[in-house]
Amino acid sequence: MKIRVYYEDTDCGNVVYYANYLKYMERGRTELMRERGVTFARYHKEGLMFVVAEASLKYHAPAVYDDLLDMETRAAAVSPVSIVFQTTIRNEKGFHLVTGEVKVACVNREGKVRRIPAEILERISQGHAKE
Repeated sequence: MKIRVYYEDTDCGNVVYYANYLKYMERGRTELMRERGVTFARYHKEGLMFVVAEASLKYHAPAVYDDLLDMETRAAAVSPVSIVFQTTIRNEKGFHLVTGEVKVACVNREGKVRRIPAEILERISQGHAKE
């Protein structure tokens, strides 16, 4: 997935503000699920949500205003109640800028952990490790 760095993404030094990488990673997870036929809006209507339980990022080098970034997101691990997504962000020259991992948990409207629907597990389970 390609992402252009806009001025609004940067701090006073024209470097991408560190927390914005979490927003980029959210887009990556959403698009990965969409590519696999899963739209979260349907599950929200049914009372299931996916919330971030853990997040870890490592910053290797900065992205700056007007860079075109290449972001790769994959499901690294799946359990009955959570999915771990790993993301790598590179610049146009292929240099690693950021690597990160986000674990999302499936919960109901009251915030109680619930099993991920079988349909989602089947669609996301391609190419990951079991937890």
